[in-house]
Amino acid sequence: MHASDSAALPRAASVPAPGAVTGAVAAGQDVTVRVPATSANLGPGFDSLGLAVGLYDTVRVRTSGEPGTTVRIIGEGAGTLPTDDTHLVVRTIRETVESAGFSLPGLQLDAENVIPHGRGLGSSASAIVSGVLAGNALLPRDHRLDAAALLDLCSRLEGHPDNVAPALAGGLAISWEEEGIFRSVSAPVHGDIIPVAAVPATELSTESARGLLPAQVPHPAAAANSGRAALLIHALAAEPSLLPAGTVDFLHQDYRASAMEPSAALMRHLREHGIAAVISGAGPTVMALANGEDQAQRAEHLIARHLADAKTAHLWRVLRLSVDRDGARVEEHQRY
Repeated sequence: MHASDSAALPRAASVPAPGAVTGAVAAGQDVTVRVPATSANLGPGFDSLGLAVGLYDTVRVRTSGEPGTTVRIIGEGAGTLPTDDTHLVVRTIRETVESAGFSLPGLQLDAENVIPHGRGLGSSASAIVSGVLAGNALLPRDHRLDAAALLDLCSRLEGHPDNVAPALAGGLAISWEEEGIFRSVSAPVHGDIIPVAAVPATELSTESARGLLPAQVPHPAAAANSGRAALLIHALAAEPSLLPAGTVDFLHQDYRASAMEPSAALMRHLREHGIAAVISGAGPTVMALANGEDQAQRAEHLIARHLADAKTAHLWRVLRLSVDRDGARVEEHQRY
């Protein structure tokens, strides 16, 4: 089941009282969830814009009548991430199931991680979306959350919607909070746009990056940023030639540059050569939004030359990606 298909599923009919348990999740279930990586902010769209890209984490969840949790990880985080109930996907499954008033039986989680961790490509959002969608699929159908409730729950667990919204729906997501509820709409993305990611070996926590932001910005900067964000949406949808102008940011990238100077230098290098490059999310990945195949090749060449000059090519991965237009997918293999 595609995540967006969950709009056809009813919102849970009633919310149980805190701590109340109405039943147990059935044993013998087998659910697989695949979630794309995301690039948030995209320059001026701070905490509001996010783009899903073709890099995927996959988790398989099986429930058992035997108590206990087993976690197996391959790929990113293998050997370092927890393999017990403290694993983020497991914690999120439990939160989703228990918030619906159900208890969780024994659980086996197999995680195939491809999205780099701590690089600004939405790895924690992917884990949360995986856990919420898996937990939701384990519930009886008349207790499952609809698409709007899934977005709100994922956003609350992540802290903001800019990564979880495109991870759920695919493509470009425009997100906001209204009367305490997180909301999002999807916007079109031009077919010529090719994301090219330069991913450094070093991690940077979102909390550390946020700590560098000022509490206030000048009104002229905020006004200029709103204009560029509006232009960016138009450039992404209809006129990619405007992406260099549309990705100019006045709110966060300069303030965070000191925490990721190699990334900031690479971004500046690309922009000086007409490539719409931004810091992906909180960084330190640099995301170039290329306008067509020729510019994607040029971006790759410019990245390689810059890293070679800096003698740091061995510390980076360069990934030619696609825009993911489908979002998270859920498959229920068995249900007894």
